[in-house]
Amino acid sequence: MTTPSTAAFARTVRGSGPGLLLAHGAGGGVEANYGPIMEGLAARHTVVGVDYPGTGATPKARIALDVDELADQLLAAADAEGLGTFAVSGYSLGGPVAIRLAARHPERVTSLVLSASFAHADTRAALAASLSQQLFASGQHILLAQYLNLMVLSETTLNALTSAQVQATAEQLARTFPAGTGDQFDLVRRVDVRDDLAGIAVPTLVVVTTADPLISPALQRQLAAAIPTAETAELPTGHLPFAERPQEWLELISDFLTRS
Repeated sequence: MTTPSTAAFARTVRGSGPGLLLAHGAGGGVEANYGPIMEGLAARHTVVGVDYPGTGATPKARIALDVDELADQLLAAADAEGLGTFAVSGYSLGGPVAIRLAARHPERVTSLVLSASFAHADTRAALAASLSQQLFASGQHILLAQYLNLMVLSETTLNALTSAQVQATAEQLARTFPAGTGDQFDLVRRVDVRDDLAGIAVPTLVVVTTADPLISPALQRQLAAAIPTAETAELPTGHLPFAERPQEWLELISDFLTRS
């Protein structure tokens, strides 16, 4: 049994209808990662998400983060909202959380959507996570924001910005990093749910962000190939579909959930 690092996580609840749980990415949050499409998701679903330790109103963890605990806390939020069954959408680090939840509670999960995600970090992703963790811990938050701009934006989006815009974007981003950013990037390096993939039996959509410098399209396609029920959809964005193509991302998720 996992030793909890915090009390119950802060919860976001919107909309009505069939359940849809949201698992966010490292250094993000439910609102940060799903805010641009939240209204569309909540129009058809009871949407429930939790912020990981050190994000929003969830206290920072006292021990290293654990994917089982994140999955357990997301399930606890669903229970608290009276959701017996639900779909789960996992973005980036939220993908392994969603996978672990489906593997541990197959009777509760009706479908999965995994966007810009992975089952384990390859060498490139692990290095990026390690550098991000170190930059955050050292207090060099503007430098971290500049590095992340390089690693999360598509080439097209980044090159459309002027140097002044890039600097302004980095300064703004640096002010919004959650306190748990370093802990969450540490989990990116360590998490490995590859052993769970073959047992996933529910309909699964893997949204491959094809211009993603952080989580390579090849790693995302490896994830899809290892899940027997997975289908893929391609989205020509970097690692931030909610920033670059939110409407198209929403349509992919909504269309899949409607027919699965």
